[in-house]
Amino acid sequence: MLDSETAVLHAAEQLATTLGWSDNHTVAAAAMDVDGRIYTGVNVHHFTGGPCAELVVLGAVATAGGRPIMTIAAAGDRGRGLLSPCGRCRQVLLDTHPDVMVIVPSDDGPQPRPVRVLLPDMYRFPDAVPPRLVRFNERYAEAVTSGTKRMTIRFEDPLVVGPATFVFEDHPQFLARSGVVDSVTPVRLSELTPAHATAEGADSVDALREGLRGHYPGLADDAVVDVVEFHLAES
Repeated sequence: MLDSETAVLHAAEQLATTLGWSDNHTVAAAAMDVDGRIYTGVNVHHFTGGPCAELVVLGAVATAGGRPIMTIAAAGDRGRGLLSPCGRCRQVLLDTHPDVMVIVPSDDGPQPRPVRVLLPDMYRFPDAVPPRLVRFNERYAEAVTSGTKRMTIRFEDPLVVGPATFVFEDHPQFLARSGVVDSVTPVRLSELTPAHATAEGADSVDALREGLRGHYPGLADDAVVDVVEFHLAES
């Protein structure tokens, strides 16, 4: 996990250790926004359907004027540890923060998962217009902010045309910039061109393909990737 994701998990687990004194408050959650601020909250159990901890945290983010969240995690009281979100929370997260990473337990320990992966064949609320994120490794921060990098190639990372916040994961300053996704063009891996390689800073098309396979293990020759063109909204 990224250092920022580990910090979110620790915040949820730490808050969970303070619970156990009431059956109405048994789960803690933490979320980090694109500025690196962490918000926490606990559930409010009630027979009428009190909110889960994840939903309380979303309210805390909105109350504080927080920006889109990058990561969220929940932990149970009495040493139960990391918990997966319920179905309702998954749907709310998808509709309000569709690019959030949710930390869930697995056989290999805590793992961040895109919320869309937690909801296969998902339903999207048609009137939801949530803020969108485009995630970059922090090593691309200078190239993107200077405008020299204006294309990225993604696999199973659905981006949409329109405004977005560009986030540079684990950047020391939690760098985030306003940007615009100009186009998303599906292209088979085998049909990438020298122009794509040049735009991505690769020496050749073969080098570009190998780089993508390194980032997306098991990527087949006939796999369809998305060529995403973008620009910063800030001068």
